[in-house]
Amino acid sequence: MSVIVTDTGFAPDDWTDGFHAWDDTALSRWQHANGYAIDVPNTSNPADLVPFFDDCAMIRIAFPSFADGRGFSIARHLRLLGYTGRLRANGHVLADQYAMARRVGFDEVEISDDLAKRQPADQWQFRADWRDHSYLDHVKKAG
Repeated sequence: MSVIVTDTGFAPDDWTDGFHAWDDTALSRWQHANGYAIDVPNTSNPADLVPFFDDCAMIRIAFPSFADGRGFSIARHLRLLGYTGRLRANGHVLADQYAMARRVGFDEVEISDDLAKRQPADQWQFRADWRDHSYLDHVKKAG
């Protein structure tokens, strides 16, 4: 099982249509009433996803390690390229990384039940004020 983290805390996963591996080429099978969702590895080129923006309801980006930040870069590039759908980080994201995940464009983070037990909802919610505590705000005030 997994737990979805949003600015309001922990929630069950409300996406029920499954995820398609990015390397799956059978696009016609991806059509669902609510669009489709793509599982994207953290080695993907965001520009390759642009043709799917109109029909893709969610892109879920893998975080195989909390020390690997490539997923943050992919998310930021997807938003800069115009993706407006749901964007989810999946895997080894820590509560301390939640503010960064939100700033680069993720709507939510999917974590394991084990991680949720080690880092309960209050640790994630403490970082839910991600708009108010940017290091750039401190730089602007100092300059």
